[in-house]
Amino acid sequence: MKRVTYKDLVAEILPEVHECFPWDVKKRLEKGDDLLFLDVRENQEHDTMRIKDSLHVPRGILETAVEWDHEETEPELVNARERQIVVVCRSGSRSVFAAHTLMRMGYKHVTSLKTGLRGWNEFDMPLVDMKGNPVAPELGDRYFANKLLDFQRKPKDLD
Repeated sequence: MKRVTYKDLVAEILPEVHECFPWDVKKRLEKGDDLLFLDVRENQEHDTMRIKDSLHVPRGILETAVEWDHEETEPELVNARERQIVVVCRSGSRSVFAAHTLMRMGYKHVTSLKTGLRGWNEFDMPLVDMKGNPVAPELGDRYFANKLLDFQRKPKDLD
């Protein structure tokens, strides 16, 4: 069996997922669309900064959060199968997986935020901290910058 990479997995499902850019979302908000922002990042990421009033459900528990009778059940999300949902993560890949999952589980109007919160911040869309205070875009720039450490890079002998 051929080894599949993370990028391969994203590319495989991407044709089935609707994506939008931050400026598309801005237009939808200006039009008055009632959007549910679903943040699928991990707890510490969400706690640092997020879109105001976004619903936080980490990607790892999404499948049980959208169903009744689980400890992770999130009633707002269970009842949102007909709502317009914009799924967000840091860069726009985890949100593709989450959007694909939601669509397979019966959600009708799901989009993944292409560029993720990194692009959202670069487009100067507002983010807030844990207390709901605005986050300066410069702080977001530093937070969302790539921080790949040397030990996380592919060894040269594997090239």
